[in-house]
Amino acid sequence: MSFTVHGLAVSRGIAIGKAVIVASSRIDVAHYFVKPDQVDCEIERLRCARKEVIEEIERVQESLEDLGPNDAHPELSALLDVHLMLLQDEQLTSGVKHWITERHYNAEWALTTQLEVIARQFDEMEDPYLRERKADLEQVVERMLRVMRGAVSVVASPATAPAASAVSSDTASTSSEGVPLVLIAHDLSPADMLQFKQSVFAGFVTDVGGKTSHTAIVARSMDIPAVVGARAASQVIQQDDWVIIDGDAGVVLVDPSPALLAEYGFKQRQRQGEVERLSRLKNTPAITLDGQKIELLSNIEQPEDAVAALKAGAVGVGLFRTEFLFMGRSGKLPDEEEQYQAYRRAVEGMQGLPVTIRTVDVGADKPLDRSPVRAGEDHLNPALGLRAIRWSLSEPAMFLAQLRAILRAAGSGPINLLIPMLAHASEIRQTLSLVAKARDQLDKRGQVHGPVRLGAMIEVPAAALTIPLFLRHFDFLSIGTNDLIQYTLAIDRADEAVSHLYDPVHPAVLQLLANTIAQARAAGKGVSVCGEMAGDVTMTRLLLGLGLRSFSMHPSQILAVKQQILRCDAVKLATWAQTVLAAEDPAALMAD
Repeated sequence: MSFTVHGLAVSRGIAIGKAVIVASSRIDVAHYFVKPDQVDCEIERLRCARKEVIEEIERVQESLEDLGPNDAHPELSALLDVHLMLLQDEQLTSGVKHWITERHYNAEWALTTQLEVIARQFDEMEDPYLRERKADLEQVVERMLRVMRGAVSVVASPATAPAASAVSSDTASTSSEGVPLVLIAHDLSPADMLQFKQSVFAGFVTDVGGKTSHTAIVARSMDIPAVVGARAASQVIQQDDWVIIDGDAGVVLVDPSPALLAEYGFKQRQRQGEVERLSRLKNTPAITLDGQKIELLSNIEQPEDAVAALKAGAVGVGLFRTEFLFMGRSGKLPDEEEQYQAYRRAVEGMQGLPVTIRTVDVGADKPLDRSPVRAGEDHLNPALGLRAIRWSLSEPAMFLAQLRAILRAAGSGPINLLIPMLAHASEIRQTLSLVAKARDQLDKRGQVHGPVRLGAMIEVPAAALTIPLFLRHFDFLSIGTNDLIQYTLAIDRADEAVSHLYDPVHPAVLQLLANTIAQARAAGKGVSVCGEMAGDVTMTRLLLGLGLRSFSMHPSQILAVKQQILRCDAVKLATWAQTVLAAEDPAALMAD
């Protein structure tokens, strides 16, 4: 039966394919694809885990038999029998093998997928006793997952070897029958998104998230349709259901009729035609009608993204999010040499164009999967906790290693060093001192390094209200509108419950934005916007009118923004922008 799920439209386009459900588990489970020649190894890992859990249960049963009649627990013995029966159930074992063999899921992913399939069958049973057996099944599966967590896969963990998930795109985005796949999940961590970026699905749907959550941001960087904040999508959509994701309307259509499939197939072809038309603008300079030259830069998450940046016609990288090098590593942070090689590859990949590298920005919706370093590190509100530069300054050895790696990479090409979430003069002094110390350490080692321009992210109101302080110490500013909006309006940008209050054109936000741009330009310092606002074509005219001349966005957004720029007169827009700034309801004027 056809039905529709509504959410937030966060990445444009239409995706049609079979659903792949990433089930939630009380244990963190890695999700990645294995190569065809590794299928047997994954099945063997599954078999060994099942065998170990069976032996463990049998040992417990033997210990119960040794108890006296007064100490025996017949209920426990019966429960263990149920667990053994479930472990040996053909539907569980054959189903898991199916997902490994046909879809090339890793063993843990296959196990949780089959758990979801069987659990739904239990939910539909009328007998309450049988329905309650779902809890036993979950316990059995979690015991197997714990065993496999301790067992090293023949396939290197994606956390330590990204190539593990970098299977061919045919394997990753389609089933063995050649059918496109779409991913349905309760939530996806940035580390999960990074792994799936290597193996592109046709689209994403998540139960939670907002328009500027990192699931949404990475989906846009992959230029694939995505809907977030779809509430119970992962519960109502079943494995292998046919799904249409409408990334323009924020709608997910499940089990669509042939007529709907035909209609959305036509929309897909229309969008492809639009993309092909935009591609003709790649080599056209971004210059407004009145002759203003505009700098269009790319945001990247990995060194390999430089290819897409150049393909889109970017004139540099305005934001290299280095935190993605730190995620999904089971607590092991990248050392200086690994980081240096990554930054060097990005610089060389951009073929002499400048690369702006932001120091690690973890916390909030980008947590590291490592054990807390100190008591109380697990904050109730991580967006206001130890994140970004605060975390870096609290871990000086880690920070110095990153700074040394960036300075060394600057010997291979032009690099701008960008510091996130600064708010205090003391933080600025500490940061500059550590940059000098890192350079001194390299000098003492005799290692080659290069000059860097120093920049500061303006993403908290405290920074936006003290711009002269930042202009005295930094060569350029980069406005992170995602966090600036979040902190100015006191809204968690990843929480769909308040997503309707996330307003890029709120008068307070626009005043901070306008003042930052104006003061930087008056001081002769560079200023750019690197948040999602930069890639939003509905904001291009306003940003030009406010005096912005440098935009940094995902490669997939560059050509559409360039098209808008080519149609604009920046001088005329400046007068209109001041009218918008003075308005009580700026959104109403922008809609005209």
